[in-house]
Amino acid sequence: MVQWLSWVKSNEKEILTILDNLAIKAKETAEQLVNLLANMDQAPKYQLEIKKLEHEADELTRSIFAELNKTFITPLDREDIQRIASKTDDVIDYIEGIAGRIKSYHVQQAPPFMLDIAKELLNAIKEVELLISKLKSLKADKSLIDNCRKISEIEHNIDELYRTAVGKLFETNDAVTIIKLKDIYEAIESASDRCLDVADVVEDIVLKYT
Repeated sequence: MVQWLSWVKSNEKEILTILDNLAIKAKETAEQLVNLLANMDQAPKYQLEIKKLEHEADELTRSIFAELNKTFITPLDREDIQRIASKTDDVIDYIEGIAGRIKSYHVQQAPPFMLDIAKELLNAIKEVELLISKLKSLKADKSLIDNCRKISEIEHNIDELYRTAVGKLFETNDAVTIIKLKDIYEAIESASDRCLDVADVVEDIVLKYT
């Protein structure tokens, strides 16, 4: 019986550790996006790194779901862990898609506001990483709510920058460029929405467990 309980506790720790690692991958991916937009002359290097991180994140996400499938008792509600993992992985997928669009659309320099939006996205993902790292001590840590609120504020900032950027874009007359860049802006904004989704899940968890 003692050995069985030890195995259960080990699996609980393993799930949250993998989730931590996934959040770290999200942060690293966002950092590479900022690097890409700040150094467009070296874009291929950063695009390759983002692709690599996205593959690694997929492996971590699969590992989380595999652990959940073989674990009888989970550290948090199974559905909550699945949602956090899925939404965090979505953020990484969106960033990989942004890097891919920049390559496919032959974007040679960072459009106005795009680097600023990417930096705000990185700030949101850093908060997501912090949220997830605190889940192990959830019952003793109500500061999670403050982190959730911070993500909401950052997402609002991104929305404002997005609207300004798209507004400026439509002041031009190049329809093809408008379509391409608007697609990239929308992908970054969608990535920030997934960060807010993670915050919403964590806030629900806090209300249940504290």
